Amino acid sequence: MKITLKDGSVKEYGNAMSVYEIAADLSEGLARVACAGEVNGEVVDLRTMIEKDCALNILTANDPEGLRVVRHTCSHVMAEAVKRVFPDAKLAIGPAIDTGYYYDFEHASFSREDLDKIEAEMKKIIKEGNKLEKFTLPRAEAIKFMEEKGEPYKVELIQDLPEDAEISFYSQGDFVDLCAGPHLMSTKGIKAFKLTSSSGAYWRGDSDRTMLQRIYGTAFNKKEELAEYLEYLENIKLRDHNKLGREMELFTTVDVIGQGLPLLMPKGAKMIQTMQRWIEDLEDNEWGYIRTKTPLMAKSDLYKISGHWDHYKEGMFVMGDEETDKEVFALRPMTCPFQYYVYKATQHSYRDLPLRYGETSTLFRNEDSGEMHGLTRVRQFTISEGHLIVRPDQMVDEFKSCLALAKHCLQTLGVEEDVTYHLSKWDPDNKTKYIGEPEVWEETQQHMRDIMNELQIPFVEDVGEAAFYGPKIDINTKNVYGKEDTMITIQWDALLAEQFDMYYIDANGDKVRPYIIHRTSMGCYERTLAWLIEKYEGKFPTWLCPEQVRVLPISEKYEEYAEKVKAELKKNGVLVTVDNRSEKIGFKIREARLNKVPYMLVVGAQEEIDGTVSVRSRFAGDEGVKPLADFVDQICKEIRTKEIRKVEDWETKK
Repeated sequence: MKITLKDGSVKEYGNAMSVYEIAADLSEGLARVACAGEVNGEVVDLRTMIEKDCALNILTANDPEGLRVVRHTCSHVMAEAVKRVFPDAKLAIGPAIDTGYYYDFEHASFSREDLDKIEAEMKKIIKEGNKLEKFTLPRAEAIKFMEEKGEPYKVELIQDLPEDAEISFYSQGDFVDLCAGPHLMSTKGIKAFKLTSSSGAYWRGDSDRTMLQRIYGTAFNKKEELAEYLEYLENIKLRDHNKLGREMELFTTVDVIGQGLPLLMPKGAKMIQTMQRWIEDLEDNEWGYIRTKTPLMAKSDLYKISGHWDHYKEGMFVMGDEETDKEVFALRPMTCPFQYYVYKATQHSYRDLPLRYGETSTLFRNEDSGEMHGLTRVRQFTISEGHLIVRPDQMVDEFKSCLALAKHCLQTLGVEEDVTYHLSKWDPDNKTKYIGEPEVWEETQQHMRDIMNELQIPFVEDVGEAAFYGPKIDINTKNVYGKEDTMITIQWDALLAEQFDMYYIDANGDKVRPYIIHRTSMGCYERTLAWLIEKYEGKFPTWLCPEQVRVLPISEKYEEYAEKVKAELKKNGVLVTVDNRSEKIGFKIREARLNKVPYMLVVGAQEEIDGTVSVRSRFAGDEGVKPLADFVDQICKEIRTKEIRKVEDWETKK
């Protein structure tokens, strides 16, 4: 057989050989560092037998797929260590992931001390150097094998496989795990690893199933690479909005109030107020929206008309019991059906359309407790929601306009380069999740595909991510840990107008169903605040800052002038404070920098005489002495234009 190697050379062998044997034939050194093989583009175990002509690439830990094999093996070592330290723990699943690996266990929560014990045991297992050996069993024997080991989650996994499936296992010494591989030849191939954290995770992601405990870890080929990654983790923790937002006193949470119900503190509330006023003025004055204000709850009757009762009830906060109560209410998870009745309150002609309704909407969704995180996943939140009622011939242009508005908001916030676009489609293999006919879905999705291509916006398509009544464009970004969240949604709806008997009178006097666009311009205010905290590490553009200027009198003799400076700035709409404490000016400056205040105005005798301010900023350090009027003009222009000044590392330039 002929084996074509990565460099294009060809090796010939007269009989079947394993990937590992071929690696050893090429070089003993290569065999020592080999992690897996890539046969005709497919990653396979080193034990895989090659019996016919193929293209073969030997993978090491320097290759991404080779490193995944190291990490997968490390997850098995971790599972063995857990079983040694906590024999009653039950095994679930343990894959490699982009940042390392994890394993789920049925067990009480793991403390950092527990993780340290597990790490110590892992080092012993690696030092033992047991070989990983693969074997298979018929399905029935595999089930019995895992039942005897008392591993119910493994039994369930096997039961889900076809009747005639042959099930593969890997052993390392006395430890055996259900696994398809690939794996290293022995545990000694693991050079550098660390257990990083633990958290709860539902079995198979189903909130109705058991809450398991997930341990995360990572592994690298070299200790230096591991140390670099751990340093990176420490750095991103400093940017985690859940940590930084609390330190900056933007928000907090309280157990007695409830999970997923954050309290916005004065600074955080000011930032959201700034964004809300900007969005409302932008939509109403420049993009043709009209404001509505609708109730926070409604009877179940409304949600039955919209379809939410059948398709989304488990995600709603319901008050009352349909069997015993005359009326059942639910907090709203969306605003659309409320705004439809605003539309229906008046008869409309084709000349009235498009009608663009905007609302700053507080919504409620019964998220799973395991999904709660800071401001990004909460149970009460507020969004820049809107619904456009349009004629079919207006749909494409209005959809483009919604995309343009979203892009404008992203540009203004300085985050446009951080997002990806997704066409979230229905799943034709799961039609019960959706309303409407297949041809409507396919036609609508093609319209959206054409729009994105015409506008030259790169996008990916996600099957099964559509809402039950229509496909959508989701604009997503990732947090500091790499988890992706949807920030802005624009949805094409050709179905709900029928549900609500919405119509307009066309030029012929006939009743015609409108189309509807569901959209957000900036999305959820809380989630956006979290995004901005992490994006700017708390050093927000001046227009967004809850404190834009801090006036620092050199001594108490100049407090009166400091107050005059404050009054002038405040008169011009600048958010300003005065630090009147009896502290040295150097201390006041350092503290203002730590508080991430954009501008510090130092005032003393000469400034009072000349009517000036000595300007220091976190953008350029010492900006010199300026007439107060000039500084007021400068900062007002910066706020008005929503300029994003680059933060220079001026401290290192001294």
